[in-house]
Amino acid sequence: MTGDRIDANFSSWLHAPAHHVWLQAEGLRLLSFAKAARVEQGFANLDAQGRLPADAVAETMNTARMTHSFAMAHVQGIPGCLELVEHGVAALLGPLRDAEHGGWFAVAEHRDGNTGKAAYLHAFVALAASSALQAGAAGAGQLLAQAVQIIDEYFWSEEEGALRESFARDWTDEEAYRGANSNMHGTEAFLALADATGETRWLERALRMVERLIHGHAADNGYGVIEHFDRQWQPQLDYNLANPADGFRPYGTTPGHAFEWARLVLHLEASLQRANYAAPDWLLHDAVGLFDAACRYAWNVDGAPGLVYTLDWQNKPVVRPRLHWVHAEASATAAALLKRTGEQRYEVWYRRFWDFIEVYFIDREQGSWHHELDVHNVPSATIWAGKPDLYHAYQAVCLPQIGLAPSLTAALAELSRLVPRT
Repeated sequence: MTGDRIDANFSSWLHAPAHHVWLQAEGLRLLSFAKAARVEQGFANLDAQGRLPADAVAETMNTARMTHSFAMAHVQGIPGCLELVEHGVAALLGPLRDAEHGGWFAVAEHRDGNTGKAAYLHAFVALAASSALQAGAAGAGQLLAQAVQIIDEYFWSEEEGALRESFARDWTDEEAYRGANSNMHGTEAFLALADATGETRWLERALRMVERLIHGHAADNGYGVIEHFDRQWQPQLDYNLANPADGFRPYGTTPGHAFEWARLVLHLEASLQRANYAAPDWLLHDAVGLFDAACRYAWNVDGAPGLVYTLDWQNKPVVRPRLHWVHAEASATAAALLKRTGEQRYEVWYRRFWDFIEVYFIDREQGSWHHELDVHNVPSATIWAGKPDLYHAYQAVCLPQIGLAPSLTAALAELSRLVPRT
């Protein structure tokens, strides 16, 4: 593969009408499967067959992600989705919210005993609120105001230019930890908040997070994203060494997050330009570095195609299963880099990732995508059980169809020429 621009004899899937039809059909299939996740208090996790387990309970993460995804579908003109968006908003305003201290529990009415408040979850609430507002959902403005208030009051650190990680229920006992993952999803949420509110301070905050975590720490580490830090932002390289396959805080570097960060960096660059800001030149350079490193060290590194979950500090595989969200982000980032640069090598990667997803991840029998494959690319469930996640896969089929700015739901609304109701 070369860095040459696409020549006249090389057609891009991004411009192929049949490819867009395929993406749209896959999106409808994903949405149809995910609707079964609805429960009284929000959205819960589906099993591999698309059924709700007997003990299913609403979770803030899944409810927020579903609300965001169904909002995207509604602004695209897909019938039946607005009611699901409003169900999600009502759940986030009701049983998932801490009416006494503010903020959101991880599980409805904290039935799991966990009453802590995590930046990661609150970023998704802000994203859901922003998308619900774009969809014109009842209650979205109230939810957005609450999410902004909590982020401003507790999570955003102006001194650090980043998000604090977590607190006890009453906002005491701040965790002595800083995480790249929560700040990555904070960046995503802040891009959406900038579009929902019209306030450029969210873009300025997103740039500060990217500058610290990517232009600083990741660039100094060969564009392997350092995930775990202490409260003073000193890297904690042995974090979770005894639990390397943790679903949220694994040991080592996570190539899927390198892809995700790369895409968000490009969205930030485009959003800054759209807002008439001078976007730093290093944004594109860093996005390319993240993508190249993830492809180099994670793809087909153990004799079988696919991207491994984690790497150690010598870029050797640690947790080898292939996760669906990693490949969804890889394909979306290849599309973003292709749009930004026009370089043929990103088209090659884009096709490679989608071919792999079609052959191994898409489940034509039971629906949705397998969430995990083992080292032989056979469906497994050592890290993630069932098929609870619509968010990554649905974004992957939507992102190739729009530009790099505004943020996803706003861009889809512009594309469909829908005007949010007041």
